[in-house]
Amino acid sequence: MSFKSIVRELKEMRDGIGSMSRRGGGAGEGRAGHRQGVARHSWPKQVPEQEQGRWANLPPELLLDVIQRLEASEASWPARRHVVACAAVCRSWRELTKEVIRTVEECGRITFPISLKQPGSRDHPIQCFIRRERATSTYRLYLGLSPSLQGENDKLLLAARKVRRATSTDFVISLASDDFSRASSTYIGKLRSNFLGTKFTVYDSQPPYDTAVSSNNRQSKRIHSKQVSPRVPAGNYNIATISYELNVLRTRGPRRMQCTLHSIPISAIQEGGTAPTPTAFIHSLDEQFSILSVSKGKEPAIEFSSTCLTSEPPVPTNGEPLVLKNKAPRWHEQLQCWCLNFRGRVTVASVKNFQLVAAVDPSHQVSLAEQEKVILQFGKIGKDIFTMDYRYPLSAFQAFAICLTSFDTKPACE
Repeated sequence: MSFKSIVRELKEMRDGIGSMSRRGGGAGEGRAGHRQGVARHSWPKQVPEQEQGRWANLPPELLLDVIQRLEASEASWPARRHVVACAAVCRSWRELTKEVIRTVEECGRITFPISLKQPGSRDHPIQCFIRRERATSTYRLYLGLSPSLQGENDKLLLAARKVRRATSTDFVISLASDDFSRASSTYIGKLRSNFLGTKFTVYDSQPPYDTAVSSNNRQSKRIHSKQVSPRVPAGNYNIATISYELNVLRTRGPRRMQCTLHSIPISAIQEGGTAPTPTAFIHSLDEQFSILSVSKGKEPAIEFSSTCLTSEPPVPTNGEPLVLKNKAPRWHEQLQCWCLNFRGRVTVASVKNFQLVAAVDPSHQVSLAEQEKVILQFGKIGKDIFTMDYRYPLSAFQAFAICLTSFDTKPACE
């Protein structure tokens, strides 16, 4: 039997047991227990052995070999969803799948949602594209070289919606294209601009690494976790700042920008360096408070302030933060325009097109090859289609947020 047949049978078995749990839950469960089971994994706590099918009780050694072969054979979407289906069968299958699946930095493959917060591959850029929907001010990030003709094979990674305010513009970033509420579990961060659209701040819904984050805001008060509603939206952690250079004299050339990544130290691109790599999402307040708490024997508390929406301190790094800058374009005499080598990934000239490389001093001891690597490139290929290619140490979330800054109006920068 082929691996795809096995996975197909597993999905049918999962759907059957899921419908059974919706009718009344597993043996010995009440209504409260049933709701809790469905909310976690759509899987009842106790299922009779005869209802689990012949694949649920495979020996761990054989199951591990099956998942390893399936993971190695399915390198891209939509076939990649079969690997995710294995993790949704039951707890034992999920734990083994987590052991097999490596980080994006190691394998260069996006599998689970947490992969969007992990640094990209060191060996080659991960190629994506962005669809812009002008009517709803929505931007969708897909995995792949270019849009497919059918559309159903496009793997949606992230979605963002522009929200105009009196003094700023927000881009709310979500895992779903139809839910942009900050109280939802799909919310993972946002992007906020200043009044002129020349400076942007990227906020993450959770710390990029497990460390205590302290707040320097004034006029704040401590609120214990028992006093906070469980539906309070996720926190905001300042992880990056993007600044566009003013172009008051209206000189010719592309926009000039600088990205300061507060959550990534410059040592990440040095020899032997590593970038922060989260391994799981934080969806509950208790998990957030456990990270924010630094005292022992006391109930966790978080700082709330009247200025927290505009003056959040950046997330500290273990050293100097990494800074990205525009790769200098070259003036083409025959075409009479500024040109960058996008290696065929950009086909339409636009002021939005850019390539970012590391901005380092000789004292940082970063190799010349690492300095010349294009960490992020973004460009136009159609009326509302743009390509986005990113690599280590950026994550898909960070790269998408940086690219979203190009869609905001900047009258003083061009």
